[in-house]
Amino acid sequence: MAPENLVAGELSGFSHVWSAPSTGSPTTTLLLLHGTGGDEYDLLPLGKTIAPGLGLLSPRGRVLENGRVNRFFRRLAEGVYDELDIKQRVGELAEFIQTASLKYAFDPTDVVALGFSNGANIAAAMMLLRPRILRAAVLLSPLLPMEVDEPPNLNGAQVFIGAGLADPIAPRHETDRLAQRLESYGAMVTLDYHPAGHTLTQSEIDAVRIWLQTVIR
Repeated sequence: MAPENLVAGELSGFSHVWSAPSTGSPTTTLLLLHGTGGDEYDLLPLGKTIAPGLGLLSPRGRVLENGRVNRFFRRLAEGVYDELDIKQRVGELAEFIQTASLKYAFDPTDVVALGFSNGANIAAAMMLLRPRILRAAVLLSPLLPMEVDEPPNLNGAQVFIGAGLADPIAPRHETDRLAQRLESYGAMVTLDYHPAGHTLTQSEIDAVRIWLQTVIR
C-alpha cells in the first residue's frame, strides 16, 4: 500500500510521484532519477532509507527505448548518446522541476539529485548544461554523458560519485573522466568505488547516507 503522503500525477509531460516531507524536516528536496527500464517508483525505497523525512520527487523518463524501456534520453548504442536529445531532455526536466516546485511548494534552489545509471547520467548532464538547477547530486554508476562547449560554473556544487570496480557498463576510466570534468568546473567531488558491478551495494548506500547528511539543509 502506498504511503498516505505519496501523490502520483503528471506535470510538464512527466509521470511522477511526490512524497511530501515530514513536519519539521529539512527543506532539501531529493530528486530521484531511475536507471534504464525503471520507473518513478524504483528509487522511492532508497530515498526513504537514506533521507527519511525529506520531500522526494521522482519522475519517469519520457524516452521509450524499443517501445517499452523507460529512459531519460536517447542512446545510439551502449555508451553512445544522442547529444541533441540530451540537451532537449535536460531542458524538459528542468522545466518539470520548476513546475513541480510550484505545485508541491518546495524550494527550487534546494534540490539534490540522486540518480542511478541513466538517471545519474541525466543528472550529470543537467549539472553541465543547467548548473543552477541542482545544488548537489549523487551519481551512482555514471558515465560522462557529453562534452560541453561552454564550461559551467559549478563552484560550490557538491557531488558524490559511487561506482563499481567491476562495472562493465560504466568502467572506472569513464567514471574517473566524469569526476575530473566536474572538478575542473569547480565542483567538490567525492568518489567512492566498491568491489561490484553495475549495481548498488549496502556499503555504497551507507556511504551515500553519510554524505547526504553533510549537504542536506
